[in-house]
Amino acid sequence: MKNLAIIIFSVFSMTVFSQVSIGKSSVSSNAVSLEFGDQHRGLLLPWVDKTDDVVGAVNGTMVYTLNDKKVKVKYASGWKDLSVNTEGTTIDPVTFVDGTAIQNTTDENSTAKVSIGTPSSTPGILVLEDADKAMILPKVADPNRNIVNPSPGMMVYDTTKKLLAVFNGSVWSYWRS
Repeated sequence: MKNLAIIIFSVFSMTVFSQVSIGKSSVSSNAVSLEFGDQHRGLLLPWVDKTDDVVGAVNGTMVYTLNDKKVKVKYASGWKDLSVNTEGTTIDPVTFVDGTAIQNTTDENSTAKVSIGTPSSTPGILVLEDADKAMILPKVADPNRNIVNPSPGMMVYDTTKKLLAVFNGSVWSYWRS
């Protein structure tokens, strides 16, 4: 009985004060809610047919749109193109398989959601809920050279250029604040 109480308390504690690291043993500071290791991998955004299909999007929501093959972020005034106006592709350059064919054959759980931090009703697939913590993107030096066959909608922080890098299926676009 004592062990069961300890397990329940541990699980509850992890959900209340969540900090998650992927690909490393721990997060780098108390200000981090989600942090990635330093492997040559990126964070893949959800694919949607078009931004009109994203119901209840809040500022900061990021998606890869299939109708124009671009990475976009939601702002108060609408959706901003992070692909620098270049159209991407969903065709894998190695296998020549269209990624949408794989996606369209998979059943989607429209209520699926993972929250890190204090859960709320904010819509999204992965929602970082803390007001005092941030996500640290995967860090990759020269992702255009070091990420072999990146997927459309991939995001990383380029440690060489010190810029946000997003891949739209054709080219990497770089953003600074």
